[in-house]
Amino acid sequence: MRIGLYPGTFDPTHNGHVDLVRRALTLVDRLVIGVAVNSGKGPMFTVEERVEILKEETAVFANVGEIRVHPYEGLTLSAARDVGATVLLRGLRSGADFEFEFQMTAMNQQLDREIETVFLMADPRHQAIASRLVKEIVQLGGDVSPFVPEGVNRRLLAKVGRG
Repeated sequence: MRIGLYPGTFDPTHNGHVDLVRRALTLVDRLVIGVAVNSGKGPMFTVEERVEILKEETAVFANVGEIRVHPYEGLTLSAARDVGATVLLRGLRSGADFEFEFQMTAMNQQLDREIETVFLMADPRHQAIASRLVKEIVQLGGDVSPFVPEGVNRRLLAKVGRG
């Protein structure tokens, strides 16, 4: 069984994340969405809320492949080993993403040569979407509904007192 880990903070989950999950399911038998505990990024949602959101937003793919949502702390490679993943799936939106991911992949290969990193280019419709920007827009009163699933939009509006 080919197990892939798609790690991230997913704060909040946006349409680019959901699209990458859909596409990653064609590459692995089981996709584990690793929700990183990263308080340094000032999360809007708790890790428990992010896990719940991802389960809700990816339930539509249950007939496509097996999905698990797994919170983790620490090194992504340790999380990959914990869930039996041999593939790390990473999304790329731009050249800047590539530069960061290229360096991270080189380090990861030094730490564990048994885990391969696979990059998926973001769909052009989602290339501009970043969780950081979604949070900023909603906090400043803007409409993020084109960038996030409907359920995430409701939760974001509730978080900022507009829902």
